Amino acid sequence: MQEDQIAVTLCENLRTASYIPFYLAHTADYWRDAGLDVNLWTAPDPSQTAEALLDGRVSVSWGGPMRVMMHHDKDRNSPLVCFAQVVARDPFVLVGREPNLNFQFHNLVGPRVAITSEVPTPWMLLQEDLYRCGIDPSTLNRTTDRSMGENANALRAGNVDVVQVFEPYADDLVAPGHGYVWHRAAVRGDVAFTSFYTTRHFTEESRETCIRLVRGINMALTGVHNLPVKAVASAVAAFFPDHLETSLVRIIENFRASHIWASSPALPAHTFVRLKGALLSGGLINYDVPYEHVIDQALSSHEPK
Repeated sequence: MQEDQIAVTLCENLRTASYIPFYLAHTADYWRDAGLDVNLWTAPDPSQTAEALLDGRVSVSWGGPMRVMMHHDKDRNSPLVCFAQVVARDPFVLVGREPNLNFQFHNLVGPRVAITSEVPTPWMLLQEDLYRCGIDPSTLNRTTDRSMGENANALRAGNVDVVQVFEPYADDLVAPGHGYVWHRAAVRGDVAFTSFYTTRHFTEESRETCIRLVRGINMALTGVHNLPVKAVASAVAAFFPDHLETSLVRIIENFRASHIWASSPALPAHTFVRLKGALLSGGLINYDVPYEHVIDQALSSHEPK
């Protein structure tokens, strides 16, 4: 480690292609260029990331502001705060067994729909879409207790009709013809999907570390938007050993077209409010968490301070 580098343990909450900016920061040395020596720690389960922060196993995690809002819902004095948006839109995809070129949300009433169980945000946001279309989410013939991998296998076997998955599961189904994209949730628009989060104490006592994390991820965001797609795919391929680079190329192209990744680390209030509204309407939280209580605005910018 160079003398002026700061060591930090960063938590990966789960492995998914929408987190490619974090992986690119790791492999393209953007962390190092920002003055950091990052030790990456992968959580055994996404629900344990906040606990790992609170008990000191890690310094900073990436993940959904949803986790932070859930903790503030349970404890108004929760020390958790977010900074620097990275994934700016919902990356989940509805994949069906049969083609559906003119998808409408009413098409989900009747078929067997398998919802992701690993994280609650995608279902909360989909519920809001359904409500907006006048559909009661409870009317769906819904499976909720299987992993995305299990749901993908169930679709291949014909045991479900539609699955809600992220990448690379969607491409694994669509590329060989086992499924068809019905709907990309990113068309909903911007929503605060993924950021860094840590304790308020850490943002105060280790401010320079947080500033360097924002600088590093800003370099990575510039990279995922502007580097050749094949170069990005090659750089992060080691994080997806079971997938061909051609698959990663398709995924990155789709993400760029869908504006999945933030153009800068700014975390605007309206994207936070949209996520919070879905969590409230879906019953995941009951507390209307104020934006300024959980977002460090000074860190969430091109020039963090």
